[in-house]
Amino acid sequence: MPSRARITIAQSQRLSLNPALNTAIQILRSDAAGLTRFLEEQAAENPALVLTAPVRTDWLPRWGEALSRLQGAAGEPVSPDPSLAAHVLAEIRALRLDPAELRGAEVLAHALEPSGWLGRPLASLAIEAGLTEPALAAILARLQRIDPPGIFARDLSECLALQAADAGELDPAMQGVLARLPLVAIGNFQRISRETGAPVEAIVLRIARLRRYDPKPGARFGPGVAPVAEPDLTVALGRDGWEVALNRSALPALALGEGPGRPAARALIRLIEGRNATLLKVAREVFRRQSATLAQGFVALSPMTMAEVAAAVDLHQTTVSRVVSGASADTPRGTWWLRAMFSPALRKDGPSGGAMRARLAGLVAAEDRAAPLSDEALARALAQDGEPVARRTVAKYRGLLGIPPAHARRRRASPVVSGRDPGRAGR
Repeated sequence: MPSRARITIAQSQRLSLNPALNTAIQILRSDAAGLTRFLEEQAAENPALVLTAPVRTDWLPRWGEALSRLQGAAGEPVSPDPSLAAHVLAEIRALRLDPAELRGAEVLAHALEPSGWLGRPLASLAIEAGLTEPALAAILARLQRIDPPGIFARDLSECLALQAADAGELDPAMQGVLARLPLVAIGNFQRISRETGAPVEAIVLRIARLRRYDPKPGARFGPGVAPVAEPDLTVALGRDGWEVALNRSALPALALGEGPGRPAARALIRLIEGRNATLLKVAREVFRRQSATLAQGFVALSPMTMAEVAAAVDLHQTTVSRVVSGASADTPRGTWWLRAMFSPALRKDGPSGGAMRARLAGLVAAEDRAAPLSDEALARALAQDGEPVARRTVAKYRGLLGIPPAHARRRRASPVVSGRDPGRAGR
């Protein structure tokens, strides 16, 4: 029987967000930099919203103070894995750049991703720094000489090329291999040989050398670190313990001006005040529960979930998730993601996964380079704290931290190996 088209009328319900609620959610989950851009856009459209630029602090000396507090008696960092931010800024300070170059270096550092790569095109960074692209490229070339080799690379090929140059292995054959990484990935060595004119044996040798390099050199740095940028919060030790406050230099001040857009401006100001109050309430509860982490590092990270914090501050769990999604805090141990402070327990009454990852990273950082610890040996060492750890758990966490297996660590050229940010591994 042939089918016929027919018209029917039916009712259905669908949940949708109105513009005001959508804006509230966007504000709640924005970090300081993103929120500043949003407010600037709103002020450009609404003359009744008046923005006053914040009082900027000199961020490099603030990092210097944090570094000095972390120095031991012998001048070595207390933590086995200092943050990428602290490492990079200390190296930039040692370069003794002039003010324009320092501004360019700071912009490049802001764009550095946890992997150690630049996260934005050089052209847009040059505009932000107020420099020409060639001038910023010259500054980038100086920053690319910072240890470990490969940081400040713009892509995988450049990251590996920087490491090959540092190892004295960037010959024409290696350059040809690095220019054809897609062919390396599929194992088409014959075509690479034909296109470069190098023997297949030479191509295979170069690829074997490539496997010793680290594709994410920034990932070996410290726990919970956030990008080098003005954080949303500050945490400092006061008379009554750890004090958490909003970083007022990270956001412009808002005021209500004259004009037809006063109701919209007033509503936006209330949203910003609500976001700040919610962020501060959640952050204070988080650091109250994780005060030991501020003193001892991520090895002291206690099990904590967003549901527990939400119940303690009388908020919905989704609200807590949104407000911590991009927020960071300046602590005596560097700038940490607020989300990195959440880590469930491995088992009932057991340690948190983040603490276990931090301990694992510390063991690898302190191991004998000539005889790196196997997964089984790492499991035994971690179990000395009274918590049994399976070898497969160690292998899993080692992968999350970006730590190679023992045989690969023995061959690595870098003199220091430490794991990736344990707080970020769960992100």
